[in-house]
Amino acid sequence: MGFKEKLSKYYTDSYLEKYGDRMAQFQGSVISEKIEEKTILWIFHKLVVTLIVKPERSKQIIKCVYKKNRWFKKPTFISVKKGNNVIVQGLKSNKENEKEYIALNNVLNLTTKQDLVPVDHSQLKKARQQQFKQR
Repeated sequence: MGFKEKLSKYYTDSYLEKYGDRMAQFQGSVISEKIEEKTILWIFHKLVVTLIVKPERSKQIIKCVYKKNRWFKKPTFISVKKGNNVIVQGLKSNKENEKEYIALNNVLNLTTKQDLVPVDHSQLKKARQQQFKQR
């Protein structure tokens, strides 16, 4: 194992140890989306995206928030419309917080085949096929 592999393994293990119990992933359809962009002095850009998603085979609704701050360049977000089928990956809010939401790490839009952070889609398809074969 090389130095890069050891370093990346250390980072992934420490991330899972810190946030492992808060990680969440679900699939559902988008009910509402709100994108807020702010620019401060033409230098600092803020992007806040709020998605309200209804998971498949569920009555509850989940609020998801994506916040990104960037110097000089505008942060980007994929196009998500009402009714699109998405897979959401993120962290649940802290227990101390009164508001229940998920801080987004990645969004996979299955309708337009776009993703916020590039992911190998062949592994996702294999996982879904295995689930359907077991039933």
